[in-house]
Amino acid sequence: MTALKKMPKFKNEKEERDFWSDHDATDYVEFSDAREALFPNLKPTTRTISVRLPETLIDKLKTLANKRDVPYQSLLKVLLAEKVEEEMHPAK
Repeated sequence: MTALKKMPKFKNEKEERDFWSDHDATDYVEFSDAREALFPNLKPTTRTISVRLPETLIDKLKTLANKRDVPYQSLLKVLLAEKVEEEMHPAK
């Protein structure tokens, strides 16, 4: 294993971008020491889609949302996310 090079100090983001476009990070960083980073306050990227649902289903969803005092579209996202997780990771 070769010794890592010393990480340079950058004056600004552009200088850092230019540096990394010409250099290999493995010469400067020991990636086996890396740990998972958590960013709990980041909002996930969303995308608008169009889904056709039966009016009766929408009415039921609105009734449930009204009982919980939440917007029906927010409730729909929660229910959909729960079901997807359930399908992705079934109980054993």
